[in-house]
Amino acid sequence: MSAPRRDSLAFTVVVTVLVVLCAALMLLVIALSGGPRTLLVATVLAALPVGPVVACYLWLDRYEPEPKRLLAAGLLWGAFVATAAAIVVQGVGGLAVGVTEAASLAIVAPITEEASKGLFLLLLLWWRRAELDGLLDGLVYAGMVGVGFAFTENILYLAAAYDGTDGMGPGGTEALTTTFVVRCLFSPFAHPFFTTFIGIGVGVAVASRSGAVRVLAPLTGYAFAVAAHGLWNGSTVYGFGSFAVVYVVLMAPALVGVACLAVWARRSERRMLTVALSDAAQRGLVPATDIGWVTDLQARRRARAHARALGGPGAERAMRDYQQAAVELGFLHHRFLRGTPPPDFAARGQEYVARIGAVRPSIAFPGQVVPTR
Repeated sequence: MSAPRRDSLAFTVVVTVLVVLCAALMLLVIALSGGPRTLLVATVLAALPVGPVVACYLWLDRYEPEPKRLLAAGLLWGAFVATAAAIVVQGVGGLAVGVTEAASLAIVAPITEEASKGLFLLLLLWWRRAELDGLLDGLVYAGMVGVGFAFTENILYLAAAYDGTDGMGPGGTEALTTTFVVRCLFSPFAHPFFTTFIGIGVGVAVASRSGAVRVLAPLTGYAFAVAAHGLWNGSTVYGFGSFAVVYVVLMAPALVGVACLAVWARRSERRMLTVALSDAAQRGLVPATDIGWVTDLQARRRARAHARALGGPGAERAMRDYQQAAVELGFLHHRFLRGTPPPDFAARGQEYVARIGAVRPSIAFPGQVVPTR
């Protein structure tokens, strides 16, 4: 393995320090938001939609799974750093400017919350650009940050609803149930959806050869994220024909549109990998006969099952490592063909080719002769 880059270390240090500090602050805020029983119930209810929503993003990320530590960092950033930053900025801004509660919800909150969530994506873009291969990676990381943010925010909202401190009524089980249905059942994708626009902008920036696009794409994504967030929050304050109308007429179709974009992006990755690995095979970097076993998800599963049946867990691990190295090489080679290779392109390429060469003699795909050792 190649040595970690200095900018990668900087990313790890900055994110870790901020997560630890902001986690302490947010845990204090949560602890002051209600009694132990209330917080336990609120935390359990807020956690219910997390698993299904995260599973959707992991399903999108099957071709080239992102590092688990970075996905976890995105969740923790959303849960602690983004929420803490939004609370502090909104609190200080409210005291300094004196905005109304309605204006804070519809204008200030979208601006500050999307900025605090989007900062994680910018840090990836600055320091871990090599981990971003395009649109789908931006969507996945944005989703992780949004899920983390929604989880912590839902705890606070659910606890306030039960205690009756949200200004919506006396509280109790009925208020808690209503808040749970609205936030956790009807709109669990809300925060991931808003931040998705920033993810799209970052994905476009990574894939572009234009310096202007690399700057403008994330900014445009942020503007759309703020607009969508503001429209959503504003519908609960100013009406806009009622919250239900905005949900059904605007937000639900927009969410479906983004979901279709994500599925299209995932499907396009297979075509992209096929083209990139075919070119890599012509250059002698990977066997051309293996491409189908790498680019087709069903074929990948068959190959791993075949390896496990012949050689047990060790053979399956070897097959999985080979497929992952080939996929990583395909994405890297695609960026090379587009003219947007990362700075460490040569070192990473040599690493993947070395992994492929080391493992390939010991594996066999279905229908191939099992190599002898």
